[in-house]
Amino acid sequence: MSVRSSSSHRAPGRTLPTLLLLLTVFGPISMDLYLPALPALTADLGAVTSVAQLTVTACLIGLAAGQLIAGPLSDRFGRRGILLVGVVAYIATSALCALSPTIETLILARFVQGLAGGVGIVIAQAAGRDVYSGGALIRFYARLTVIGGVAAVVGPLLGGVLNSFTDWRGLFVFLASIGAGILILVVFAFPETLPPDRRTRGGFRQTIGDFRTLLSDRTFVGAVLNQGFLYAALFAYLSGATFVLQDIYGLSPLGYALAFGLNSTGFMIFGYLAGRGAERWSIRGTLTIGILVAGCGALGLLASGIVAMPLWVVIVSLFLLAGGVAISSPPATTLALVGYPQMAGTASSLLGMVRFGFGGVAAPLVGVAGALSILPLGIVVTVAVLSAGLVFAILARSPKTVASNPADDSISTSAHR
Repeated sequence: MSVRSSSSHRAPGRTLPTLLLLLTVFGPISMDLYLPALPALTADLGAVTSVAQLTVTACLIGLAAGQLIAGPLSDRFGRRGILLVGVVAYIATSALCALSPTIETLILARFVQGLAGGVGIVIAQAAGRDVYSGGALIRFYARLTVIGGVAAVVGPLLGGVLNSFTDWRGLFVFLASIGAGILILVVFAFPETLPPDRRTRGGFRQTIGDFRTLLSDRTFVGAVLNQGFLYAALFAYLSGATFVLQDIYGLSPLGYALAFGLNSTGFMIFGYLAGRGAERWSIRGTLTIGILVAGCGALGLLASGIVAMPLWVVIVSLFLLAGGVAISSPPATTLALVGYPQMAGTASSLLGMVRFGFGGVAAPLVGVAGALSILPLGIVVTVAVLSAGLVFAILARSPKTVASNPADDSISTSAHR
């Protein structure tokens, strides 16, 4: 059956789409807002830099694990209740971060904060699958990509502004306040999007069966691994760009902020255009273009690590890398989730876990040769993008998938549930 008839959808109200987009801010804002205060936090808690950086790693791991837990639970018990628990937990752990007396306590609190933040991300993707279909679904995932880019830009900038008149503890109080505002919106504006007759049954055994079903689908696995490798390249860029642009090319903090803002703007624009392209032209074609664009950026960084290149080459390469990931996100997310309306939470949880998990593994690798070499960054992103292209070519291009766009005539349709 076609995507448009794969499940019954009721039109969302005006408030729900906006709220779903806000929920995706949980992860990026939790990661980025306090980064300008990280040196002061390190000194205040008497920690060494490497240990203080574990507060970032812990949150990243929590974001991956939180999605893996919340997705299947929301398929069984509904989206609203799981989301309420997640938002309340986010508020509590943000407050605990602000009150942490030691770096060890903060690392633990950051992990749990990440778990809670992951709930918002996975519910947003799954609830979007509940209420949208066809072209509207692709456009929704494009908006999620755009909002993620906005959060990546706004987070550090807002953190820097707030840090001018409050300390790192105040930044976590601010995060708790954001959570409280979202909690109010969820209570009054988030209806249950997964009715009881569409929920999974059977408890843990059913969850294992759902995972087995998903992992046996070549298209799903290909789309998810593609995103995992591309987001590994993106997180490597986020981790290494500051050292490359400031320590190697001597950009000032303002110059770095402008370069980062340029790339993030490109991320948003490409994400929007990718949604349009996937809807009106081809899902697979748009994803292929994303891989190729990211590949050009990765090769540019690799070349810059082998032979000294001017600054503009590096900036253009970073722009293309980020833009390619943005282009790939809406079509790959659609390929991964469109065929599983009754286990959208579980499917979304695997997608999110792989994205953040691969990113968490790749990010530290860019610093293996110190802060004065681009080569590790070039190698990591090139290997990641090549791997993304290979898994897409081998797995996701299998004809066994679900049509989500009339333009993709070559995509056969099937009902998984």
